[in-house]
Amino acid sequence: MKEDREKSPVQTGFRVPAEWEPHESTWIGWPRNRTDWPGKIAPIPWVYGEIVRRIAPGETVRILADEPTQNRARRILGRVGVDPSRIEFFPFPTDRGWTRDSGPIFVLRDGSPREAAVVRFGFNGWAKYPDWGKDALVPVLAAERLGLRLISARAGKKPFVLEGGSIEVNGRGTLLTTEECLLDPAVQVRNPGLGRPEIEQALQANLGVRNILWLGKGIAGDDTHGHIDDLCRFVNEKTVVLCREEDPRDANYRPLQENRERLQGMKLEDGSRPEVVPLPMPSPLYFDGQRLPASYANFYIANVAVLVPTFNDPRDRIALGILAELFPDRPVAGIHAVDLIWGLGAIHCLTQQQPRP
Repeated sequence: MKEDREKSPVQTGFRVPAEWEPHESTWIGWPRNRTDWPGKIAPIPWVYGEIVRRIAPGETVRILADEPTQNRARRILGRVGVDPSRIEFFPFPTDRGWTRDSGPIFVLRDGSPREAAVVRFGFNGWAKYPDWGKDALVPVLAAERLGLRLISARAGKKPFVLEGGSIEVNGRGTLLTTEECLLDPAVQVRNPGLGRPEIEQALQANLGVRNILWLGKGIAGDDTHGHIDDLCRFVNEKTVVLCREEDPRDANYRPLQENRERLQGMKLEDGSRPEVVPLPMPSPLYFDGQRLPASYANFYIANVAVLVPTFNDPRDRIALGILAELFPDRPVAGIHAVDLIWGLGAIHCLTQQQPRP
């Protein structure tokens, strides 16, 4: 597979589509690394089984798993009633299971015919963890297996490091991200030496966007240092949901208020202001004394369902009701995530959509 290092995606007419646009498949890495959920790995494959069961009726689910892991996954998927014809296994070596961040990020070129490609962003374990070398190669292997064009993501002449959970798009040219994740000069620095102008140029060139909206900080407990997908999400071209904390004593209260104030002054690519719908935060969750990044914003939009993490919290029903009104074209389903969130991520972090060409 020849990697295009000369022309950026935007130079060749590609854009990153919105998550609600039609998928060919959803990618997910089957859990096998016990250090992702220390002491709590046993229930995790069953949570994955429920996620796949909800997605598979509307699209193929492509699962990253070695041979022994495939056998275990097939047993679980069979027991929960997943049609095996809707599953494809890819035996690529991996370090972790967070496919949103290390898996292939797909772009689409509209026209006749439409064409999908893979952008190879750099991945360095969130600039925090040492085990990332295998994960960083997954986009290359995916493009080769699928026979898709592979485009190297660059910031000037340097490789550009980016995780899928750090960006959110409306498919029409606007991208949301946070300063905490992409601009902090000292903590978990993905692209040393690059400031806001260089980061914005790289986002525009590699994702086909032209309007970038910067929020401030992410939520407490997020070890990615500010991923947007725990905080603020597009639900259509003009509307976002933004997490809101009602308790002024909570660590999330002030940062979320500041992000709301920022959004009030922002505009979309067409000059209009986004409609902002508040999404509640669940009560704080802790395990072994550690604050966990529990958030209803970490939902995933599949072809035939919207999957929302739930936390045995009274606010679960409120969040599900808000999202059900915002997605009238597909059912909204809660996925129990109290065990899942001990891995410091939830449903959106685990999944990556491949657009239908």
